[in-house]
Amino acid sequence: MHRTYSLRNSRAPTASQLQSPPPPPSTTKSKFFGKASVATSFRKNAAGNFGPELARKLSQLVTTEKGVLRSLEVVSNERRAAARQLSLWGADNDEDVSDVTDKLGVLIYELGELQDQFIDKYDQYRITLKSVRNIEASVQPSRDRKEKITNEIAHLKYKDPQSPKVPVLEQELVRAEAESLVAEAQLSNITREKLKAAFNYQFDSIRELAEKFALIAGYGKALLELLDDSPLTPGEARPAYDGYEASRQIIIDAEIALESWTLEVAAVKPTLSFHQTVADVYDELDDEDQWAGEHDGTEPEVEEAEVVETVEPTA
Repeated sequence: MHRTYSLRNSRAPTASQLQSPPPPPSTTKSKFFGKASVATSFRKNAAGNFGPELARKLSQLVTTEKGVLRSLEVVSNERRAAARQLSLWGADNDEDVSDVTDKLGVLIYELGELQDQFIDKYDQYRITLKSVRNIEASVQPSRDRKEKITNEIAHLKYKDPQSPKVPVLEQELVRAEAESLVAEAQLSNITREKLKAAFNYQFDSIRELAEKFALIAGYGKALLELLDDSPLTPGEARPAYDGYEASRQIIIDAEIALESWTLEVAAVKPTLSFHQTVADVYDELDDEDQWAGEHDGTEPEVEEAEVVETVEPTA
C-alpha cells in the first residue's frame, strides 16, 4: 500500500514565511476543548462593565476576538481529526478508494494545519488592537482629573465665589487641560496607526488562508479524477488501479504550490469602483510612471487586475 505521504514531512520555511516570518504562537490557544465558551462570555461582560470607561468598548472587541480564535482552534483540531478518520476508513476499501482517501486525508489535514497557522497570524491583529486599548486606558485618568477639577471650580464658585481656592484650581485646570491635550493627540495618532496595522494583519492572513484553501481544493479535485466511478454489472471486475504514482505526484505538486505562495502572487485582487485603482491598494505603481504623472499633471495609467474565480492545480 502506498500510504502516508505528508505535506508536513518537509519543515523548510515556505516562500511566504521567508517573506514575512511567522508570528509567535497565539496567546489564546487552550489545551482544553470547550473551555472558551463560558469563560469568553464572562470575560466579555466583565470587560464592558469594569476598567476605564474609555477603553471598555475596545476591551469587549478584544475579548470577543479571543473567543473567535478559540473557536477557530476547535475547528482546526476537529478538521485534523476528521482527516485521520478519513484515511482510517478508506484503508478498508478497494485499492483506488484506499489510496485516494489517504491522499485526501493528507490535504484535509493540511487545511487544519493552515488554520492553526492562521490563528497565530490573526492573533497579531488582536494584540495590536490591545495596544490601542491600553493607550485608551492610560488617557482616562487625565480626562477624569480635568473633569474633577472643573466640577470643583463650579462647586466653589456657586458656594463661595470669593474663595482663594478658585484661582489655584483654575491654574491646576490649565495644567490638566494641557496634559489632556497631549494625551488625546497621542491617542488619536496611535489609534490610526495601530488600526491600519491591525487590519493589515487580519486581511493578509485571511487572503493567505483563502488562497491556500483554494489551492488544496483544486488538488483535491484532481485526486478525485483518479477514481473510476463507472458503474459495474454484478460479477464484472473493475480494472486494476494504477494511480499510485499520479496521486503521490499530486500531493508533491500541492506541497510545492503551498510552499511557493506569497502575497505578491495572490490570484484574487479587488477592483475598485472609484478613482483609486488596485495599484493604490497594493503599492504597485511603477516609479517612472508615478514620477511622470506628478510632473505632467496626469494620473499614471494602471491596468486593473482581473479577479480570478477558480484556482486550478498544476498537476
